[in-house]
Amino acid sequence: MVEGRGGVVAAMAVLGLLKVSLQCDVAQAASYTVGDTKGWAMNVNGWENGKTFKANDILVFNYTKGAHNVVVTTKAGYDACKAAPSEKVYISGKDQITVAKGDNYFICTIPGHCASMKIKVTAS
Repeated sequence: MVEGRGGVVAAMAVLGLLKVSLQCDVAQAASYTVGDTKGWAMNVNGWENGKTFKANDILVFNYTKGAHNVVVTTKAGYDACKAAPSEKVYISGKDQITVAKGDNYFICTIPGHCASMKIKVTAS
């Protein structure tokens, strides 16, 4: 019975360390409000300049629902200001999007908006 109890204690210790490890990973992710207090709005281009992003950071896109949207797109979609039919369109006005390692492209596809509402975030 002592061996059984020792095994349970060891298993609990491993689970505790795993929990702490997972919490540390989550704690390292940062949250950024795109456009700062202005939010996801016209002339937001360049907001990302000078910031350091990491994979799993969260971008918060705040805007008036119905006035804008957010699409995570490809470089081609970013350059052309056009989303592919398969790309998800976020429309809540309070969208939270986790960035992936590498280049991440975001655009607003409301007609006439993309030229001044697109950002490229590069995460390490």
